[in-house]
Amino acid sequence: MIVAGITGSIAMGKSETAKMFAARGIPVFDSDAAVHALYAPGGAAVEPVRALAPDAVVDGAVDRRKLATLIQSDPALLMKIEGIVHPLVKQRQAAFLAEAAQQADIAVLDIPLLFETGREADVDVVIVVTAKPELQRERALARGGMTAEKLDFILSRQFPDAEKRARADYVIDTSVSLAETEFEVDRVIASLRAKEKA
Repeated sequence: MIVAGITGSIAMGKSETAKMFAARGIPVFDSDAAVHALYAPGGAAVEPVRALAPDAVVDGAVDRRKLATLIQSDPALLMKIEGIVHPLVKQRQAAFLAEAAQQADIAVLDIPLLFETGREADVDVVIVVTAKPELQRERALARGGMTAEKLDFILSRQFPDAEKRARADYVIDTSVSLAETEFEVDRVIASLRAKEKA
């Protein structure tokens, strides 16, 4: 089985592109959804996060917006939170891949900070989702609770898009129509299947 890591900076269309792989029957692990589950009431990250940032826990769950605000004012907190969350997500990814290997020739790990966390070593190929910078900014600022200042902070934590593209095995551009993006997804799948058979 080929394990592909899909990544891309904020608002590049990574989640939508990952859904296109899933729609074609390819198992996709959504790291962001896994974090949501870890932060939900009863989630494994709630108590460890409460110990570090009590104000970030509301009604038994981690409030991501409150946590983001705390991290913005104390960047050192981010590394501590990642030290809790990343190992928990990796455990879930390992279980997902073990199950996927029983039924699939390709599995996709959707990892937003793949390069930033050194996870490219854990996958066979890297797919980077990109878009024109002005479209990225427009999409990001259309999200609820997003401000220009918050977006700039998030981008400062992410590798530049050009660097990600340079390090990718495949690049999918979502600046085009959905049909064209889907064509690119099909092209990548065909290429991966050819590699798997080789």
